[in-house]
Amino acid sequence: MAARLDEMDRKILAELQEDASQSLDEIARKTGSSKTPVWNRIKRMKEDGVIQRQTVLLDAEALGLEACFFVLIRTSEHEADWQRKFLRALRQRPEVLEAHRLAGDIDYILKVRVANARAYDTFYQALISEVRIFNVTALLSMEEIKSTTVLAV
Repeated sequence: MAARLDEMDRKILAELQEDASQSLDEIARKTGSSKTPVWNRIKRMKEDGVIQRQTVLLDAEALGLEACFFVLIRTSEHEADWQRKFLRALRQRPEVLEAHRLAGDIDYILKVRVANARAYDTFYQALISEVRIFNVTALLSMEEIKSTTVLAV
Protein backbone atom coordinates (compact mmCIF):
# COMPACT_ATOMS: atom_id res chain seq x y z
CA MET A 1 0.00 0.00 0.00
CA ALA A 2 1.36 3.40 -0.98
CA ALA A 3 2.14 5.84 1.79
CA ARG A 4 0.09 9.01 1.97
CA LEU A 5 2.44 11.90 1.30
CA ASP A 6 1.66 15.58 0.98
CA GLU A 7 3.55 18.18 -1.03
CA MET A 8 5.89 19.04 1.85
CA ASP A 9 6.79 15.35 2.32
CA ARG A 10 7.58 15.15 -1.40
CA LYS A 11 9.79 18.25 -1.25
CA ILE A 12 11.69 16.80 1.72
CA LEU A 13 12.14 13.46 -0.08
CA ALA A 14 13.41 15.23 -3.20
CA GLU A 15 15.99 17.09 -1.12
CA LEU A 16 17.09 13.93 0.70
CA GLN A 17 17.46 12.03 -2.59
CA GLU A 18 19.58 14.87 -3.98
CA ASP A 19 21.87 15.00 -0.93
CA ALA A 20 21.02 13.17 2.28
CA SER A 21 23.98 14.75 4.06
CA GLN A 22 22.24 18.14 4.13
CA SER A 23 21.48 19.49 7.57
CA LEU A 24 17.90 19.76 8.77
CA ASP A 25 18.31 23.55 8.62
CA GLU A 26 19.27 23.37 4.93
CA ILE A 27 16.35 21.10 4.07
CA ALA A 28 13.96 23.32 6.02
CA ARG A 29 15.20 26.44 4.23
CA LYS A 30 14.93 24.81 0.78
CA THR A 31 11.44 23.46 1.45
CA GLY A 32 10.06 26.57 3.11
CA SER A 33 9.61 24.96 6.51
CA SER A 34 11.42 24.89 9.82
CA LYS A 35 13.76 22.37 11.41
CA THR A 36 11.40 20.61 13.86
CA PRO A 37 8.57 19.91 11.39
CA VAL A 38 11.11 18.63 8.85
CA TRP A 39 12.66 16.34 11.48
CA ASN A 40 9.20 15.07 12.51
CA ARG A 41 8.24 14.35 8.89
CA ILE A 42 11.51 12.50 8.23
CA LYS A 43 11.03 10.48 11.41
CA ARG A 44 7.45 9.56 10.38
CA MET A 45 8.54 8.60 6.85
CA LYS A 46 11.24 6.35 8.34
CA GLU A 47 8.71 4.72 10.65
CA ASP A 48 6.29 4.26 7.72
CA GLY A 49 9.02 2.61 5.62
CA VAL A 50 9.08 5.35 2.97
CA ILE A 51 12.71 6.07 3.87
CA GLN A 52 14.44 2.72 4.19
CA ARG A 53 17.97 3.86 4.99
CA GLN A 54 20.55 6.54 4.30
CA THR A 55 23.74 5.58 2.55
CA VAL A 56 26.49 6.88 0.29
CA LEU A 57 26.90 6.27 -3.45
CA LEU A 58 30.31 5.14 -4.68
CA ASP A 59 31.86 5.45 -8.14
CA ALA A 60 32.35 1.86 -9.32
CA GLU A 61 34.96 2.75 -11.93
CA ALA A 62 36.99 4.76 -9.42
CA LEU A 63 37.08 1.56 -7.34
CA GLY A 64 38.29 -0.51 -10.29
CA LEU A 65 34.94 -2.14 -11.02
CA GLU A 66 34.86 -1.14 -14.67
CA ALA A 67 32.70 -3.92 -16.16
CA CYS A 68 28.94 -4.06 -15.79
CA PHE A 69 27.20 -7.21 -16.97
CA PHE A 70 23.51 -7.93 -17.25
CA VAL A 71 23.10 -11.65 -16.75
CA LEU A 72 20.00 -13.38 -18.12
CA ILE A 73 19.24 -16.68 -16.42
CA ARG A 74 16.87 -19.42 -17.50
CA THR A 75 16.26 -22.37 -15.26
CA SER A 76 14.45 -25.63 -15.73
CA GLU A 77 14.14 -26.02 -11.97
CA HIS A 78 11.39 -24.28 -10.04
CA GLU A 79 11.33 -26.22 -6.79
CA ALA A 80 11.46 -24.35 -3.51
CA ASP A 81 14.79 -25.96 -2.52
CA TRP A 82 16.47 -24.87 -5.78
CA GLN A 83 15.10 -21.35 -5.43
CA ARG A 84 16.30 -21.12 -1.81
CA LYS A 85 19.83 -22.17 -2.83
CA PHE A 86 19.82 -19.80 -5.81
CA LEU A 87 18.65 -16.80 -3.79
CA ARG A 88 21.19 -17.56 -1.04
CA ALA A 89 23.96 -17.74 -3.65
CA LEU A 90 22.93 -14.37 -5.11
CA ARG A 91 22.71 -12.67 -1.73
CA GLN A 92 26.20 -13.90 -0.80
CA ARG A 93 27.80 -12.48 -3.96
CA PRO A 94 28.77 -8.80 -3.54
CA GLU A 95 29.18 -8.52 -7.33
CA VAL A 96 25.40 -8.79 -7.72
CA LEU A 97 24.00 -5.28 -7.41
CA GLU A 98 20.47 -6.17 -8.47
CA ALA A 99 18.51 -9.36 -9.06
CA HIS A 100 15.00 -9.57 -10.47
CA ARG A 101 12.65 -12.49 -11.09
CA LEU A 102 10.93 -11.96 -14.43
CA ALA A 103 7.82 -12.94 -16.30
CA GLY A 104 8.45 -14.35 -19.78
CA ASP A 105 11.19 -16.46 -21.37
CA ILE A 106 13.94 -15.32 -18.99
CA ASP A 107 13.54 -16.30 -15.34
CA TYR A 108 16.01 -13.89 -13.71
CA ILE A 109 18.12 -10.89 -14.62
CA LEU A 110 21.14 -9.83 -12.58
CA LYS A 111 23.16 -6.65 -12.65
CA VAL A 112 26.74 -7.65 -11.88
CA ARG A 113 29.64 -5.21 -11.38
CA VAL A 114 33.20 -6.57 -11.63
CA ALA A 115 36.67 -5.41 -12.63
CA ASN A 116 36.80 -7.15 -16.01
CA ALA A 117 35.77 -10.19 -18.07
CA ARG A 118 38.08 -12.48 -16.10
CA ALA A 119 36.45 -11.38 -12.86
CA TYR A 120 33.04 -12.01 -14.42
CA ASP A 121 34.13 -15.53 -15.36
CA THR A 122 35.22 -16.13 -11.76
CA PHE A 123 31.79 -14.97 -10.58
CA TYR A 124 30.05 -17.15 -13.19
CA GLN A 125 32.06 -20.27 -12.29
CA ALA A 126 31.31 -19.77 -8.60
CA LEU A 127 27.59 -19.31 -9.26
CA ILE A 128 27.19 -22.42 -11.42
CA SER A 129 29.17 -24.46 -8.90
CA GLU A 130 26.62 -23.55 -6.22
CA VAL A 131 23.40 -24.01 -8.16
CA ARG A 132 22.34 -25.72 -11.38
CA ILE A 133 21.31 -23.29 -14.13
CA PHE A 134 19.84 -24.27 -17.49
CA ASN A 135 21.05 -21.28 -19.55
CA VAL A 136 23.06 -18.12 -18.86
CA THR A 137 23.55 -15.18 -21.20
CA ALA A 138 25.86 -12.37 -20.15
CA LEU A 139 25.55 -8.97 -21.78
CA LEU A 140 28.39 -6.46 -21.29
CA SER A 141 27.26 -2.87 -20.92
CA MET A 142 29.33 -0.80 -23.32
CA GLU A 143 28.17 2.53 -21.93
CA GLU A 144 26.03 3.57 -19.00
CA ILE A 145 23.62 6.13 -20.39
CA LYS A 146 21.55 6.74 -17.29
CA SER A 147 21.80 5.48 -13.74
CA THR A 148 19.94 6.98 -10.84
CA THR A 149 18.60 6.06 -7.45
CA VAL A 150 16.19 9.02 -7.47
CA LEU A 151 12.51 8.10 -7.50
CA ALA A 152 9.96 10.54 -8.91
CA VAL A 153 7.98 11.62 -5.84
